[in-house]
Amino acid sequence: MIRTRFAPSPTGYMHIGNLRTALYTYLIAKKDNGKFILRIEDTDKERFVDGAVNIIFDVLKNTGLNYDEGPNVGGNFGPYIQSERKHLYEKYAEELVKNGHAYYCFCSDERLSKLRKDANKNNIVYKYDKHCLNLTKEQIEEKIQNNEPYVIRQNNPLEGSTTFNDILYGEISVPNFELEDMILLKTDKMPTYNFANVIDDHLMQITHIVRGKEYLSSAPKYQRLYEAFSWEVPTYIHCPHIMKNETEKLSKRNGDASYNDLIEKGYLSEAIINYIALLGWSPDSNEEFFTLEELIKNFDYKNISKSSSIFDIKKLTWMNSEYIKKMDKKKFHSIALKNYDKIPNQIDKTMLSEMIQSRLETLNQIPEIINFLISLPEYDISIFEHKKMKTTIQSSKMILEETFPLFSNTNDYSIENLNSVISSYINEKSYKNGFVLWPIRCALSGKTSSPGGASELSYLLQKEETLKRISKAIEKLS
Repeated sequence: MIRTRFAPSPTGYMHIGNLRTALYTYLIAKKDNGKFILRIEDTDKERFVDGAVNIIFDVLKNTGLNYDEGPNVGGNFGPYIQSERKHLYEKYAEELVKNGHAYYCFCSDERLSKLRKDANKNNIVYKYDKHCLNLTKEQIEEKIQNNEPYVIRQNNPLEGSTTFNDILYGEISVPNFELEDMILLKTDKMPTYNFANVIDDHLMQITHIVRGKEYLSSAPKYQRLYEAFSWEVPTYIHCPHIMKNETEKLSKRNGDASYNDLIEKGYLSEAIINYIALLGWSPDSNEEFFTLEELIKNFDYKNISKSSSIFDIKKLTWMNSEYIKKMDKKKFHSIALKNYDKIPNQIDKTMLSEMIQSRLETLNQIPEIINFLISLPEYDISIFEHKKMKTTIQSSKMILEETFPLFSNTNDYSIENLNSVISSYINEKSYKNGFVLWPIRCALSGKTSSPGGASELSYLLQKEETLKRISKAIEKLS
């Protein structure tokens, strides 16, 4: 059975790159009826952010990426929070020491700092010099008895090479002398991320690992740990970066777009998931729109590109607008209602939702698009001048003066009747539609852009407010 895991660190909001990793990990599992596991990797206490774990829970829930095992779900391979698994890591680190694949390191911060400075001075890449590798058993025991702090480091050979396989990048070999003897266990007995994730992936029987391309450089060290324990190596899928532009990748540390940011800006969760699925993956068809269920059916990790993708907010916005248009009317109305608390009671809110649904790119445009219904905005009379409609200040005043009695003399403010009244007037005068409709629209909305035309706006406002606004426009145009 395929078992995948999403293993985020609780260091803040979940940015787009993290979410894509979670999505691909989920899709790989569900495509083959496998298990999708959530594991919280919280060993880096310095970067830990209060509330970040709950953010992870909420994002996965809201996107439909439901995990089969995890901290608040349970499972047979828990605990699913690394800090609660501390007792496991020391045992495995000591096992590596015994078989020569790791060693105790007592080097002080001062010595390590000097090594880094010397490396920078000589313009070479810093790498620990194995100073503590050859300490005798007696020397080690003495230092431990004296309570000297120590870490446990991986012991990588200086000769030969380490080879691993990646689905996208194929077979990769790295000379061993390039490998850092990375720290496995810190002085507080907490594991480093690089060590803990190998141990946990094995113990949780993870078969496929999805992570960013930046982890390719660490993969040889992971490979050596698997080989040291004689464990089966999972399938690696290192995804290309998501870029903010041609030269910069998206980064949570740099405050780039997170899922929560996009939701607050009025993007739909379904649109976000659909869009990020296409950031690095291409379906066999030319389709662009996929539900989560359709993604499960169509996703093939072998179709992930090696090339980086640029996060295009314009493309996401377009896709989001299409999702809003296709949304069930009742569902959209329930969402839009949250913005209607200041709307006058006489306004047909259901009709209003139907009128604005096709005009939105994001949900947070709703307050701006409906604000004229709450109160008529201050406007400049120049809005009545429109070359295409062939309207002027003078002609607009004339139209409003002539149509005012029509609005005044009818009590039937249904859209159908209002359309009939205005159409009859246009036909009688032999005017072009825009010549008449533009001034009425401007008078009722105070804008050059509004949901619906003259009849729809008059229907929403109803008789009293319609007459009030036309009168004000006539006065301003006089």
